[in-house]
Amino acid sequence: MENQAFGALKSRFLAADTDSKIDIYVEAEDLTQSQYKELLKMFPLKDLHRLEAALA
Repeated sequence: MENQAFGALKSRFLAADTDSKIDIYVEAEDLTQSQYKELLKMFPLKDLHRLEAALA
């Protein structure tokens, strides 16, 4: 994903609640591996099991 578009997505991700973060992460398209990792670093660790379940 182009840097400007990723910046907007990242801002939306930061402001979102956990359910919305999960939706954004699962539905994101054309992200690089580094971009996925960057979003994952901002995800609340206590809810990581919920993200894993959504990705399964």
